[in-house]
Amino acid sequence: MTLTLSRRSLLATGMLGLGALALPGFAAAQSVLAARGFTHSVASGEPASDSMLLWTRYVPASGDSARLVAEISDTADFARVIASGAFVTGAWRDWTAKVTLDGLTPGTDYHYRFVAADGTRSPVGRTRTLPGDGARDFTAAIFSCSNLGFGWFNAYGHAAARDDLDLVIHLGDYFYEYSPGNYPPKAAQVAGRVPQPLAETIHLADYRLRFASYRADPDLQALHARVPWVVQWDDHESANDSWEGGAENHDPATEGDWNQRRAASVQAYREWMPVSEEPWKAYEIGTLATLWRTETRLFARSRQNEIATLLRSPDPAAALTAFRDGAWQDPAVTMMGSQQEVWLAHDLRRSVKQGQRWQVVGFGTIMGKQQLPVAAEALLGGGTGHVDDYVRGAIAATRAGVASNLDSWGGYPAARARFLRSAQAAEADLVVLSGDSHNAWAFDLAQDGAAGVEFAGQAVTSPGFESAFATDPARVARMMVEGNPELKWCDTSRRGYMALTITPEQVRNDWLFVDTIRQRTPRASVGHSATVRRGRRAMA
Repeated sequence: MTLTLSRRSLLATGMLGLGALALPGFAAAQSVLAARGFTHSVASGEPASDSMLLWTRYVPASGDSARLVAEISDTADFARVIASGAFVTGAWRDWTAKVTLDGLTPGTDYHYRFVAADGTRSPVGRTRTLPGDGARDFTAAIFSCSNLGFGWFNAYGHAAARDDLDLVIHLGDYFYEYSPGNYPPKAAQVAGRVPQPLAETIHLADYRLRFASYRADPDLQALHARVPWVVQWDDHESANDSWEGGAENHDPATEGDWNQRRAASVQAYREWMPVSEEPWKAYEIGTLATLWRTETRLFARSRQNEIATLLRSPDPAAALTAFRDGAWQDPAVTMMGSQQEVWLAHDLRRSVKQGQRWQVVGFGTIMGKQQLPVAAEALLGGGTGHVDDYVRGAIAATRAGVASNLDSWGGYPAARARFLRSAQAAEADLVVLSGDSHNAWAFDLAQDGAAGVEFAGQAVTSPGFESAFATDPARVARMMVEGNPELKWCDTSRRGYMALTITPEQVRNDWLFVDTIRQRTPRASVGHSATVRRGRRAMA
């Protein structure tokens, strides 16, 4: 169902329950009256070969706590319930419910639902356990950067209509924290796609309402109800360019303590998403692969350096050179923190020793070495706006031999080297998946020799390089490939998602591009494919 909730009504009802309806103005509030029963369909996640996490949201008529029973069956009519489990929810967790059920069979399709105490039933969802050892192929759809204001989630709609997906992987920026009119600006806003609240998300009620607004999208609901998800956040689920101690889009003077905002964003994420409480995790896909979700934003990431700050020095070229030879190389600067780094290095070795054919790691941001070629300056329109300034800064970094984007792994070269060396030491057949950039990229990763490949996905809706260069995107793509040795292919103008197919001897990645995001038209087609063969650690 479609919800229109105000920030004030959510905050009041979240604190006071149904009694809030007696407050002036609430009794006739359609938004509050609409938020009853199973408000946001169902979802599944955290798949294993014998278990699954099931999610829903249920607001009882009483506005009090509610007891729900989750049921899973191998038939659509639930003639035989394979497993069930109960959960009590309430305002303290925004009426969301998560139940993990086990005793399931590997590689099997299931139907699931929730039943309330009064007999009300949720919509029925479908899910699929991870395969057993005999699996010969596995396909996952990969998404990132879904900004509701920029357009329709046609990528989700297209994927929801497929019947060949085993899993959805979301690599972050599931929503954006900005107030309407900021990003997107009003001129780029698609009619009818204005998320609540009508302000930036700062407090717990804000983050909950933003989730409620996004999760009301019909295509997103359909995909959640169709396929199990593995999800991880990037920055916009909290605030732009976030790190352990703050964010570019957080002002302590006006927005309060960062730790409180970070905690609110994490709490809402874990309430609203089909994800466990573990900050990082491994998933075994039979003997085909191990998949890892990681945390590279809120718990241990060092503060990003900013090219713009270096350019404001009296001698920008000298400042960039000093940065290149000093702070940029500091081994103390980390994306994951030492605990997660060591865990991942050890688990890569474990996966290889146990005979997993592939090691697939999801990161929020791009790992492949990437610089904006100096030739890009000729493609600018001569403006002095924010985009042109950003491009000129990236070109200045290139001239100095520094990565163009210091918020990606390009800003953390020592941490990047440690990870790639750990993969090489484990003799992993490494496939890195990443999002964040809004565009599509294929990299051969190297660290004193071949280390693996990276498939980086385009945004669901958020704009990319095409907003910086008013020229043929194919020209921009050629320029990027020619100027970056690790980069083998890119698309700098289209939206969509990736589909990764794993077999024992080969991994193929398809980049699917939607026809449009300006209207709800869930059509898409494969625009490019890349493959890596086992043992090659480079694209074929």
